[in-house]
Amino acid sequence: MEIISRIGKTFETLPKRWIIEQTLGWLNQFRRLGKDYALYSETSEGMIYGCLIHLMVRRLVALEAV
Repeated sequence: MEIISRIGKTFETLPKRWIIEQTLGWLNQFRRLGKDYALYSETSEGMIYGCLIHLMVRRLVALEAV
């Protein structure tokens, strides 16, 4: 992890930070990931991969329809 300091006082996008925030926003749409009740971290990791695969498949289908 790298800490990025602000250069000016005006709003400016910070590199790569928005990608992580956007991905976490997408994952919050899934009810199963709202609360983490999994006993093992591998289970949570599998659910995250499953949700991201679901999102990618939906986008591929939307591209096919266009």
